[in-house]
Amino acid sequence: MTPNQVTTLRLVTGTAAAIAFAPGGTFWPAIGGAIFVLSMLLDRADGELARQTGQSSPGGYWYDIVSDCASNVMAMIGIGVGLQDVFGMWGPVLGIVAGAGIGALFWQLFGLRLAQPRGWEPSPGIVIDPDDALILVPVLVWIGAAAPMIIAAAVITPLAALWLGLQGLRARNAR
Repeated sequence: MTPNQVTTLRLVTGTAAAIAFAPGGTFWPAIGGAIFVLSMLLDRADGELARQTGQSSPGGYWYDIVSDCASNVMAMIGIGVGLQDVFGMWGPVLGIVAGAGIGALFWQLFGLRLAQPRGWEPSPGIVIDPDDALILVPVLVWIGAAAPMIIAAAVITPLAALWLGLQGLRARNAR
């Protein structure tokens, strides 16, 4: 199996998780959370496989980034759609806003390179990336906290993207 095949599987499972989040209730979102965890594990596996087998490439890197972003954006939209019973039509709107914020952050970090996302290394060889915080998404869905999570994501991610964009403009103007 190649790293790009693992990335494709990550994208497929990310899409499946979003679809499972969308019906709402408790059963399907719980399944969506499990699929999302699998998708996150595949996200880790593709890069590691590429590094370990010497198959890293710029195209594979960008395919990985775009797949990660798309999977995370779709998950937020799926959760928002699934929360229509709680928020009415505001549920999908919150999901779209949260997803757009995540998409903007990915573009700013990886496309425009406005900042360098830094991982935390709790011990040698183990690096926790900032996007690993998304593991909270299925946990919050499982404990019934999807509604406050989607509100927080719809507020925090666009504000973080705005802040990062302003910081990037300041740095660019200072040059």
